[in-house]
Amino acid sequence: MSSYNILIGLSIAVILSYLFDMAARATKVPSVLMLLLTGIALRQAADYTDLHLVVPKVVLEIFGIIGLIMIVLEGSLDLTLAREKAPLIRRSFFAAALILIVQAIAIALLLREYVGVSFQSCLVNAVPLAVISSAIAIPSVASLGGEKQEFIVYESTFSDILGIMFFNFALQDNFAQGISFITFTRDSIAILLVAVVSTAVLAFLLDRIRLHIKFFLILAFLVLMYSLAKELHLSSLLLVLVFGLAVNNAELFLKGPLRRWFHPERLTSEVQQLRSITAESAFLIRTFFFLIFGYSITISSLLSSAVILQALLIIGVLTVIRFFYLRYIARTDLIPELFIAPKGLITILLFFSIPPKHSIGEISESILFMVILLTGVLMMVGLLLAHRKPELGEY
Repeated sequence: MSSYNILIGLSIAVILSYLFDMAARATKVPSVLMLLLTGIALRQAADYTDLHLVVPKVVLEIFGIIGLIMIVLEGSLDLTLAREKAPLIRRSFFAAALILIVQAIAIALLLREYVGVSFQSCLVNAVPLAVISSAIAIPSVASLGGEKQEFIVYESTFSDILGIMFFNFALQDNFAQGISFITFTRDSIAILLVAVVSTAVLAFLLDRIRLHIKFFLILAFLVLMYSLAKELHLSSLLLVLVFGLAVNNAELFLKGPLRRWFHPERLTSEVQQLRSITAESAFLIRTFFFLIFGYSITISSLLSSAVILQALLIIGVLTVIRFFYLRYIARTDLIPELFIAPKGLITILLFFSIPPKHSIGEISESILFMVILLTGVLMMVGLLLAHRKPELGEY
């Protein structure tokens, strides 16, 4: 393929993604599903024409990591902290934490009965299936507005962060021992301190650099700190969340002597441009990530009855647990909250991070794809119900 052919293909992919986004707003069909199905169609076309284009897995991982950073940064830049929002933040945090833990343990027990391997290996494989993908949830609920949108943004972001922390905890050699909880607490405090210091440095640079081109300096710094923290097995996504919240709420955090150093009024003026560039970049990265992932799936593997049944069983367990929490513990709305728990980018990234010693052959990329596809369909149903019959949202 010539370089011009590649450029034509990339341009068409971006244009299609914009069209899918417009169609998603009108039909409530998540644009991610359209991208995944387009990727599958491209794979079928390539196989039919004997065009063997192999995309290395590392390319998918790089797109996924940058996309995850962009998605969380985009979401955190839209969140405003205020005293009156404390109950909402607390409610979304406990929803993300409790549902994640219970769902992961339930899926792990199900896997142990099915494949008969150690509980630790089952839990490592179960956590990615329990995490809500903010990469799909956040852009999909943009039309909801109000507290429902904020709850889903907070919950999915917390789910991403807590999911990575829980995944790292499950990977520890001293898993389920007292020392593992000490290590987990130590690492959480360490990444929080790193997040605060890194945010201060980034805010200082954002205020002092007088160039118009500063976004990619910030992105490079965030990717650098994220990658270094990840190499140390820390929950590096917390760093991105803290930075976005601090910059978007500079007036709240920067008081007294700190105002002379960081000038929150100037930071506030930069936020709108930063938010716009972040949203565009997240959209672009998300486009290529899901197209490539869809391309990596073969249609024959999806037509397996075993894959479909396993995916349906997993989704059934996840949905029942979420229903009981929302209905009987949180006593909150079921529509669309019950249905908006999509799996996606973070699920794939965590799955690729599973060490060989914990890998379970029965959990394949095909099952991941089917789970992502079906949870996307459920989210579409929830959004349709929320827009067409809002009176069903109250219980």
